[in-house]
Amino acid sequence: MDKTIARNLKKLRETARYTQDEVAQAIGITRSAYSNYESGDREMPYDVIENASDFFGCDMTMLFEENENVDAMILASAFRIEGIAPEDDAEIRRFKDIVKSYLKMEAIEAR
Repeated sequence: MDKTIARNLKKLRETARYTQDEVAQAIGITRSAYSNYESGDREMPYDVIENASDFFGCDMTMLFEENENVDAMILASAFRIEGIAPEDDAEIRRFKDIVKSYLKMEAIEAR
């Protein structure tokens, strides 16, 4: 089990002030499955990692990071707006995806 992914997933969730149930519902899994991934008891499938990174608005590779910079990246990625409608949440997720793509393009251009 990858404890790095579990630790970073928990940091993202707690920083954004989501419950395990809220994240699980948003990424389409049960709370118990999410709890097992966050504790590192079960390995997270690729599609669930991808859904979680989309939900939190971070690059998927950030979940694999072990260095001290990950905390700053988590703080930059984890934000929450209270009381929004599901369709607004979907729009926010699409916007986060655009921002992630833009940042990837900037990183490629910087090379």
